[in-house]
Amino acid sequence: MIELRDLRMVFGDTIALEAIDLSVPAGEIHGIVGRSGAGKSTLIRCLTGLEAPTSGTVSIDGSDVTDQSGSGLREARRSIGMVFQHVNLLDSRTALANVAHPLQIAGVSKAERRAKARELLEIVGLGDRADNYPAQLSGGQKQRVGIARALAAEPKVLLCDEPTSALDASTTDQILGLIRSLRERLGITVLIITHEMSVIREICDSVTLLADGRVAKTGTLAEVISEPGSILAKDLVPLPPISLDDKGSDGAEGSDGAGASGSMARLVEVSLAGTSLPQVLTGAQSVGVSADAILAGAVETVEGRQVGRIRFTVATAEDAKELITALEAEGIYAEEAA
Repeated sequence: MIELRDLRMVFGDTIALEAIDLSVPAGEIHGIVGRSGAGKSTLIRCLTGLEAPTSGTVSIDGSDVTDQSGSGLREARRSIGMVFQHVNLLDSRTALANVAHPLQIAGVSKAERRAKARELLEIVGLGDRADNYPAQLSGGQKQRVGIARALAAEPKVLLCDEPTSALDASTTDQILGLIRSLRERLGITVLIITHEMSVIREICDSVTLLADGRVAKTGTLAEVISEPGSILAKDLVPLPPISLDDKGSDGAEGSDGAGASGSMARLVEVSLAGTSLPQVLTGAQSVGVSADAILAGAVETVEGRQVGRIRFTVATAEDAKELITALEAEGIYAEEAA
């Protein structure tokens, strides 16, 4: 459905995108993440035809967006519905009129566009809010109107740019649930650009990490999370905030001397990718490190597979090396953490 091939974008002496290859199958929800300056905004503009790439191609449903102009480009853009962080509804129009607006621009008759807009408001759960103005709607309701508006032209792709970053946790869950249900009901392909890893975990089938304008990692969510030592995996399954002062290396609170709160203390981070917590504990116990030495942990089940990370605290660098060696001998990925 979405195909990017060798996409490159250069502004003067600055390379914004380089050698971007990406394929998103029809009906999939794909997330794109990256730090500020990674190239996400430039990628969006190339996807929607707002910027012509320096080289490479962008294809949506078999149509090469980079090879279009004028009416051809406008027609290609109809295949893409856009949902923004800031919905930018027209304050002087009701929810119904806001949803109908793109159909009005497209020349659809008044009766037809109003009927379509009512249908879409029902789909997003706002059938009873058709006559409300934006000032009478909550943030989540405005976003639902924005989603309905994006679906008005019956696009094949729904492109969501930070769709939940301005919403509270409860409303975010509702919007993500709505996007998932739209995919199931309409068979639409969804591309979500976000910096919120919780959004990726909650809704995406696959994910791409952009770094310095390049694809640093891409794959299904289960594959990416399960990769031992992966930066993206660590971001997707974060550990709670921890401090060496929280626990001594022998598991006792506030141990002294060469314990974890001492200057020689070391942290060992263990990946649960492809293994289980009991296996990790058995490996650790083989070198005298008990479960009491666990300083923090995060474990989740993704597509039926247990993934996550555990941090042990040990007294010295030699203890850390011994623990890592013992775990690696059992096929368990471990590394000394900063």
